[in-house]
Amino acid sequence: MNRRRFLPVLPILTLLAMLGPVAAGLWGTVLPAFGHLPAAGLAGPSLDPFRDLFDWAGLPRAVMLSLSTGVLATGISLAIVVLVTAGWSGTRPFRALERLLSPLLSVPHAAAAFGLAFLIAPSGWLSRLVSPGLTGWERPPDILIVQDSWGLTMTAGLIIKEVPFLLLITLAALGQADAQRSTTIAQALGYGRVTGWLKTVFPRVYAQIRPPVYVVLAYSMSVVDVAVILGPNTPPPLSVQIVKWMSDPDLAMRLEAAAGALLQLGLVVGALIFWRLGEVLVASLGRRWITKGSRGRLDPVVAQAALVAGGISAVTVLLGLVVLVIWSFAGFWGFPDAFPDGWTLRNWMRFGPGTLEALGETALIACTVALVALILTIGCLEAEYRYGLSFSQRAVWLLYLPLLIPQTAFLPGLQTLMLNMGADVGRLPVMLAHLVFVLPYVFLSLADPFRAWDTRMGTIAAALRASPDGVLWRVRLPMLLRPILTALAVGLAVSVGQYLPTLLIGGGRVATLTTEAVALASGGDRRAIGVYGLMQTGAALVPFALALLLPALIWRNRRGLRHG
Repeated sequence: MNRRRFLPVLPILTLLAMLGPVAAGLWGTVLPAFGHLPAAGLAGPSLDPFRDLFDWAGLPRAVMLSLSTGVLATGISLAIVVLVTAGWSGTRPFRALERLLSPLLSVPHAAAAFGLAFLIAPSGWLSRLVSPGLTGWERPPDILIVQDSWGLTMTAGLIIKEVPFLLLITLAALGQADAQRSTTIAQALGYGRVTGWLKTVFPRVYAQIRPPVYVVLAYSMSVVDVAVILGPNTPPPLSVQIVKWMSDPDLAMRLEAAAGALLQLGLVVGALIFWRLGEVLVASLGRRWITKGSRGRLDPVVAQAALVAGGISAVTVLLGLVVLVIWSFAGFWGFPDAFPDGWTLRNWMRFGPGTLEALGETALIACTVALVALILTIGCLEAEYRYGLSFSQRAVWLLYLPLLIPQTAFLPGLQTLMLNMGADVGRLPVMLAHLVFVLPYVFLSLADPFRAWDTRMGTIAAALRASPDGVLWRVRLPMLLRPILTALAVGLAVSVGQYLPTLLIGGGRVATLTTEAVALASGGDRRAIGVYGLMQTGAALVPFALALLLPALIWRNRRGLRHG
């Protein structure tokens, strides 16, 4: 097949790469959920798995934890982002917050969760900094903070990671909402900064960020690694319990896990419907609020509170990384000392070989997956450009579909399906599973810069007898080097942070930095966690640094290309 025929096929291949494993995994979940698992000698149909699931005494609590943490984390994160943007966009504090986005986004969820745990635990760094002077504590207080029964710490851990993500998405949407002019007109009519922004800009912005908000809701309800680190365990959230059932040596427990996975999917779908109904209600109340003409007397107070909340979210992640660094070099560190008695490289010497081996596995998987995702993305966007293919709103939702369906809903089914087929687990299946989640992020990161490229450059190159391929390789891609490297860095960071696909599809045989770090959570060795958490963060952060540095070095003599 020549290139002219192959290029239009790439969008279809891309959709198959994203949606094929999801569809197969859902089918592989439905079959055992209704009692059909040939590998265990069981043939359906049967409702016994659902009976066993509903007989589990911890189910009501697990369901409530999944719902409460997901809705609370999404609602609070969105409120912080909206109010910070409304009250401070265009100001110096807001620009300072923007500069923290890339470092905060690159921190994996597991590393941020460990940092938060080491900060706020009864024996954590914050407690040490104020003890015994302000608290009188000579020993850690007997207070359940981390893994509390209500999941509040888990919710906080999700918020500090979702605020940067939603803020970045909101910033991208502001450019298409004519925000500055609308805010200026509203303020000229006497509206406060926050009130004017909410009444004139927010409806247009939210229409664009709705899919990412849904992704945050679905992810927060079904996350596993953060729940293992920060969430309760008696009982755990439903997603964690599903993974426990899948890891049980008794293959029959996979039936109950599959039933739980379908329940998890139903909970997420129900929450999305509930959220959508909430949008309709808020829109109705918002129209009434707009017609009342209130100018917003409390805007300064609201703006200050939102900035404080956003600042706390950012500082918490950064302090979490600092305490990971301290623990990774700590010698003896007794409570309530604010710092260790001594510093040592022994922790890195002890755990270094293991981290380097996991880093190699992580890098191999992440680089391969991110490059494949980048090639597919560039091929799709180039086919769209050359052949005038339209990218409808339906196609946008197809991109988000793998991110909206809970991982716990289809990954157990995908693993079970592979087991039934006799397929071997290992690195290649893990890469295919990672591609499902990496591809949408890479595509969404690169699509807007690729489409915004000045096509007149291509016309000039064609007039100089450059072929379409020549225009792509010699003109377009060099000019888009920075957004291409940024999209690649996003793909690498997403792959580095994948826990459940690596654990389930790899069958426990593929050890990455994320799986090894989360496995250490049960052991409580803070020095080992510090080493692995920092290595994991570095693996995600370095690509972003290179994405900023390389274009500046390569195009140092061409100022116009440094910011392409």
